Amino acid sequence: MADAALALSALADGTTPSNTDRREARTALLLAAPAIVLVLVFILLPVAAVIFLGFTDFELGYASFKFVGLENYTELISDRTFRQSLWNTAVYTAIVTPVSIFLALGLAMLIEAESIGKAFFRTAYFLPVASLLVAMATVWRYLFHPTIGPINALLAAIGLPGPNWLGAASTVLYSLSIIGIWQSVGFNLVLFLAGLTAIPRELYAAAEVDGARSAWDRFRLVTWPMLGPTTLFVTTISIINSVKVFETVKTLTEGGPNKASEVLLFTIYQEGFVYLRVGYASALTVVFLAILVVLMFLQYRVQDRQVH
Repeated sequence: MADAALALSALADGTTPSNTDRREARTALLLAAPAIVLVLVFILLPVAAVIFLGFTDFELGYASFKFVGLENYTELISDRTFRQSLWNTAVYTAIVTPVSIFLALGLAMLIEAESIGKAFFRTAYFLPVASLLVAMATVWRYLFHPTIGPINALLAAIGLPGPNWLGAASTVLYSLSIIGIWQSVGFNLVLFLAGLTAIPRELYAAAEVDGARSAWDRFRLVTWPMLGPTTLFVTTISIINSVKVFETVKTLTEGGPNKASEVLLFTIYQEGFVYLRVGYASALTVVFLAILVVLMFLQYRVQDRQVH
């Protein structure tokens, strides 16, 4: 690949590459061709199709459609359901992302400091990531049940009234956030454990010589700065996964009650596959992708500068 890069560089500079350079360049292109085709077929073309359909009134079951310009985007601005789902997604992301990151970091540091049972705790905390959320929804529905659920039974034992976790508009989004945190912590934990393992032990010894006696000083001066790249990656993945929440909403609440738990992906699903308004759903998808791109850009502008 290095030789291929040199050959391509020579072509860009206007110099004449040798036959060996040409063969290396052709080989590099042939090796990269499967990945290029996959990206083109499964990413670029679908995105282009979604952008195109967002300017039409296409509906499933109808053979013809027409261009409507920006009518779909004008409609979603005044759409109460879209505004509600956007707000619910923002609240869900604001809860799940920071809590899952800091909880995973704390657990990772506890596991890393423990010399016994590391493999067990890694596996135990990673199980939610490997389990099927649709199957686990039955367990969570039982845990949050207002009458027979153990959570409300525990609250009743200490004299506190138990709410209708998944059936009340005031608590349903927070209940889903608890499930989201449970699902995300294990994956973030594994990433932080990898980052902690990569930190040279000599840095802690040097910091202690320089006066960092307490655990907080060692964390502030060594651990946290060295975990910068890992934290950037974990934050990015956590934000994307939080914004993409769908399975828990679809399985447990169907966006209710009274759209209190409806999120962006569920709204797109409803418009595209229930109401069959593919054109409008495509416009919603474009807005959804734009929000993700803007969030990632702002995060890298702010956090990447701090990391390096």
